[in-house]
Amino acid sequence: MYWLMKSEPDVFSIDDLARKGREVWDGVRNYQARNFLRAMQMGDLVLFYHSSCAVPGVVGIAQIRQAAFADPTQFDRASDYFDAASSAIEPRWSAVEVEFVRKFAAPVTLEMLKNVADLADMALVRRGNRLSVMPVTEPQWQRITDLAD
Repeated sequence: MYWLMKSEPDVFSIDDLARKGREVWDGVRNYQARNFLRAMQMGDLVLFYHSSCAVPGVVGIAQIRQAAFADPTQFDRASDYFDAASSAIEPRWSAVEVEFVRKFAAPVTLEMLKNVADLADMALVRRGNRLSVMPVTEPQWQRITDLAD
């Protein structure tokens, strides 16, 4: 399967992932996005999207290296993502591990994506969609990676 995951580049960017190689994708606190995390399988490919920045867009590709597990930040009282209502027996939140695959030479910007008719039904370009994790169809994936190349 294919996915899109958003990150604010001043918090965690594609360059950070490239430098680290692998990283736990944690801190997701939306139930629908969490359910998408739980559906991810090892080997699934991810479009890495920079959000809340001057030029939002898809900046590279990552791969799921570990399927969903309990997000450790929900149990860490010092974390901004601590959730006192979550328990180790029934954790409320999930995380995955992602691995860097490649960075695009130039971002495929949100404005570019909005102007591609083939992508009009993509959740990312629909007005009001604020999910940080979402599925991407194979044709959408192909179109976006073609734009990047």
